[in-house]
Amino acid sequence: MSSLPRKAKVRVQTAVSKDEFSSISELSSTSEEDDDKEDSAWEPQKKVPRRMKQPVPKESKPKKVKKNNLQINDGSKGMVVKEELNSSMAIADVDLEDRNSKSDTVQTLKRAKTEQEDSAQRTKKLKVEETNEASNFRSESNSAEIPSTSTMWEEGCIQEDNEDDCTFRPFPLKVMKPEPYPCRQLVKCQASANNIIEDVKMNWRIVQVLSERTNIHPWVCANIIRLFNDDNTIPFIIRYRKELIDNLDADSLREVQQTLEELRAVAKKVHSTIQKIKKEGKMTECLLKALLNCKTFEELEHVSAPYKTGSKGTKAQRARQLGLEGAARTLLENPGELNLLSHIQPNVTGLSTLKDIETGVQHILADMIAKDRKTLDFVRQACQDSYIYLQSSLTKMSFKKANEKDVDKFILYQNFSCNINNIQHHQVLAINRGENMKILMVKINIPDEVKDRFCRWCTQSRWRPRSFASPELLKILYNSLDDSYKRLIYPLICRELRAKLTSDAEKESVMMFGRNLRQLLLTSPVPGRTLMGVDPGYKHGCKLAIISPTSQILHTDVVYLHCGQGFREAEKIKRLLLNFSCSTVVIGNGTACRETEAYFADLIKKNYFAPLDVVYCIVSEAGASIYSVSSEANKEMPGLDPNLRSAVSIARRVQDPLAELVKIEPKHIGVGMYQHDVSQTLLKATLDSIVEECVSFVGVDINICSEVLLRHIAGLNANRAKNIIEWREEHGPFINREQLKKVKGLGPKSFQQCAGFIRINQDYIQTFCSQHTESAGPVQGVAVAAPAGVRVTNEKQGKKKSKTAANAVLKPNPLDQTCIHPESYDIAMRFLSFIEGTLFEIGKPEMQQKINSILKDEGMEKIAKRLQTTVHTLQIIVDGLSQPESFDFRTDFDKPDFKRSIVCLEDLQVGTVLTGRVENATLFGIFVDIGVGRAGLIPIRNVTEEKLSKTKKRRSLELGPGEKVEVQVLNIDVPRSRITLDLIRVL
Repeated sequence: MSSLPRKAKVRVQTAVSKDEFSSISELSSTSEEDDDKEDSAWEPQKKVPRRMKQPVPKESKPKKVKKNNLQINDGSKGMVVKEELNSSMAIADVDLEDRNSKSDTVQTLKRAKTEQEDSAQRTKKLKVEETNEASNFRSESNSAEIPSTSTMWEEGCIQEDNEDDCTFRPFPLKVMKPEPYPCRQLVKCQASANNIIEDVKMNWRIVQVLSERTNIHPWVCANIIRLFNDDNTIPFIIRYRKELIDNLDADSLREVQQTLEELRAVAKKVHSTIQKIKKEGKMTECLLKALLNCKTFEELEHVSAPYKTGSKGTKAQRARQLGLEGAARTLLENPGELNLLSHIQPNVTGLSTLKDIETGVQHILADMIAKDRKTLDFVRQACQDSYIYLQSSLTKMSFKKANEKDVDKFILYQNFSCNINNIQHHQVLAINRGENMKILMVKINIPDEVKDRFCRWCTQSRWRPRSFASPELLKILYNSLDDSYKRLIYPLICRELRAKLTSDAEKESVMMFGRNLRQLLLTSPVPGRTLMGVDPGYKHGCKLAIISPTSQILHTDVVYLHCGQGFREAEKIKRLLLNFSCSTVVIGNGTACRETEAYFADLIKKNYFAPLDVVYCIVSEAGASIYSVSSEANKEMPGLDPNLRSAVSIARRVQDPLAELVKIEPKHIGVGMYQHDVSQTLLKATLDSIVEECVSFVGVDINICSEVLLRHIAGLNANRAKNIIEWREEHGPFINREQLKKVKGLGPKSFQQCAGFIRINQDYIQTFCSQHTESAGPVQGVAVAAPAGVRVTNEKQGKKKSKTAANAVLKPNPLDQTCIHPESYDIAMRFLSFIEGTLFEIGKPEMQQKINSILKDEGMEKIAKRLQTTVHTLQIIVDGLSQPESFDFRTDFDKPDFKRSIVCLEDLQVGTVLTGRVENATLFGIFVDIGVGRAGLIPIRNVTEEKLSKTKKRRSLELGPGEKVEVQVLNIDVPRSRITLDLIRVL
């Protein structure tokens, strides 16, 4: 590839000295010309010589490698993979740093040089990998090419990096043949840490840092980064790319995504800070390196604070301006030659006396120590090995200005002290809230042993002078260590610990909110019932709305139950229930809920609604009032009073909770904790993602679903959902999924993400096709008799193609009613042929019998290997073929509790065993509705793994809204209306 061998090129690169920082642009232009010459003169060779530090194993032999091809040896000894890095601006010095650690400056210079080079100019380079892991990987796959559902993501297998290989500017990854996936082990695709190159360069690799922070394998993190870079959504990855992420769940994947965004935000802010400091002319070699080493916002703030606009500068900066930096370095490198008296200048402030010079040198040394990466790492490790406490107490101002009620809320934290490793997340959020209200004063207490270890390590190892130093100079060094720790390092560590505690607490609070929201959205629907929704009220009456089994509004009214007219209004309610054959009443849990519940319970007890057997249930009305005055509600129910709209929403929340709750902004649903104290950006992103996940996994019938529900499908947004509805209104119902490609704004990527979550009801389509065929002949996009996916036309063979295409029609595809993705239709058809099944048997008992029989005889792994796919893809196909039409996995979960009587708080006794339903879950306990008008609390210490059901299908690892539990009353505080419960078991 070049006239110089690889080692010679490395020697040329390392010959750059520290003083050549100003000539980066000149080096860059020269390098570009050399690269052009190399590219033009390069010719493919038949063999690529391998050069390894370690001896090559006997069973691993060099193979001929052709350019732009992926070669797989059919033998069992090994596999040769050509790996092309998909980077336009790769950092050349990552591997070079391990081989030549003498000069850290060279790495910084080359990185700065690479940033200025044009991304279009890249050096073409092959990278040959042949390891024992690849040999084992290939032998287990048994020499069979096994494409999976993931073939849309055209990548090879992950390979370890060759330490001897120095790739300077690799060209982007080209389309290659998908690598076969083994059936018995996790699939590792080509997304190694070296291949993931970010737009913003840092001195750390994002894959490694991401792996450390999330405790996930690096190859999984690399795959996740690549998937997100390709604009894949979380629901799509979880269902159709599970083998690439080591079977992670949605919450774990969302955590990785959030951490990745944080790291990228830090890197982006670092480079914006670098550009700002460069414009001011204050950039130095040491500062650039320190900035590029920052991994958190706290570290960046610590390094860049002195260089902010308007800053007076630190003591170290002022000392450097006086020219004392050379003296500070001499004290460390050659203290015998240091003469502080020579720096005295009587007429210069800061240099007039020996004491001033010693103080200036001390400040410079303290700054160098506080910004040294290894020193900070040592202090952090020492803190991890010690017991660090968070303490809080009341401020002096709280006794004068704060409200007494506000102070009483934080009575638990007036003299609070807890180890930071044991403190609970809700305690951190409560303390932060008290601090923001200026009621609490908070501090981090780091023991003195950390400082002692720090000083001892510095004087004996890291910052020990290289030669003999006089006692006077050693005293300056010791003072510098003490000053650096107290003034710079200690506050930094405290800020980092507080930031980490707050960040972890906010994330856990958001995740708890997300888990509660998921379980609330996935509450089992109650279809096929006519419901009466009641929005309780006193002065303005109770609003009524009766809806049909298909959610159509049948009647709305207002009754005044609590103004002395209860008996007269009872006749109206009875007449409405009889006229519409409604036997289920849904009551909102807002104002006057308890009185309204008692009213209906009394009438039911007297058998007033006979012959109807009326039952009622209580449902959360959180967000109903906000929705009733929104533009969506006005568009859906024009002309209806907003108060009556809330009654309609309450009834629909029982009939189909998911379809109704997605209309409300998630944070208004009210199943969270400290939701106003956490990052609103993080909260909104997480909750929106969970809504998208729930709607996608449940699936929607594209021919009957609303625009609001459709916009929450993975890959779709408000504009695409609107375009789909407009296309449906103009051209009639969708016949198959392929027609989605005709919708404006729905490109290949959007289709890939949403297609698997969209259903097309075959009975509805068959009815539509037969009606239009009998009345007006075939319509556009509809066919009656033709194989699935085959175009049919009435034109003669001699007609032009354009006219034929105009009248072409498509037949419905029964696979469109399943969860099988269109990219796996070919595999599904081969599986049907293998079991001797047909498309018309999908979801029927005959299909289930055939599948069970073949799985019992062959086994899932053997069949997957035969069909050249993965076990996970085959499982999706099996589920899609065996599940009945209109399958809804929410039916496995509990339905709302329908009651006929009421219990009062005064009727409870300690020791009473009751059944209730979880209302909300927090980090400190579980709130359970036991039907007495006030939710009881199960402290988190009473929720143990032994009490959770091991056989029941769970939506998350913890209890959440909607779950039915059996509890025992432990304590009753009637004046404060508090009930303490103990969890017996989950029903």
